[in-house]
Amino acid sequence: MPSPSIEDYVKAIYKARLESSSDVSTQDLADRVGVSAPAVSRMLKRLAALKLAEHTPYAGVRLTEAGEKVAIEIVRHHRLLERYLVEALGYSWDTVHDEAEKLEHHISEEFEARIDALLGYPTTCPHGDPIPSRDGSVALISDHALSQHSVPEHLTIQRVSDRDAGLLRHLKSLGLLPGTAIRFLEQEPFGGAYIVQIGDRLIRIAPMAAQHIFVSAATKSEP
Repeated sequence: MPSPSIEDYVKAIYKARLESSSDVSTQDLADRVGVSAPAVSRMLKRLAALKLAEHTPYAGVRLTEAGEKVAIEIVRHHRLLERYLVEALGYSWDTVHDEAEKLEHHISEEFEARIDALLGYPTTCPHGDPIPSRDGSVALISDHALSQHSVPEHLTIQRVSDRDAGLLRHLKSLGLLPGTAIRFLEQEPFGGAYIVQIGDRLIRIAPMAAQHIFVSAATKSEP
């Protein structure tokens, strides 16, 4: 079994690749893991020796097939744990990320299978990100941010970034949760707030927050 630190790195590389669709820079990886660039360089040598990642100087880092398998498994642990902490233990959605980070390295496959069954085999974490299946397949994620919209449209919130606990608390207070149907109306002039409607309520969303709300066009059966 890889060590927790190795799992942290492969997960960070995996998530960075999903967001950028390109090889990951060492500086980006350092920022994500919270370490220095030299520390990243040392770890990349270990990952290469274990055949979990490939690093091309001045080009970036990518996972091997074996590395991606490790990353997907740890992501599955993390997102199942987040769902379990919210639904079974009553945690709020803005606190579960840090708790799951601590626990994801230490649960057995038996424990994973039991919480999966207990929760009714959920497909997403509380923030809307897909939970990888047991066979390693992962549903596509919405990468279309609310901030990319400019014309009125009926939308559904698919997921929100879980990086900032304060933002999660703010979004919950506004009712902007995954699965919520909204109508985007307009952006205020000169880079102002995004105006959306939920039912009879009009909500102003700061541009920085709108960058972390990912949406899709509503289906015809949705309002």
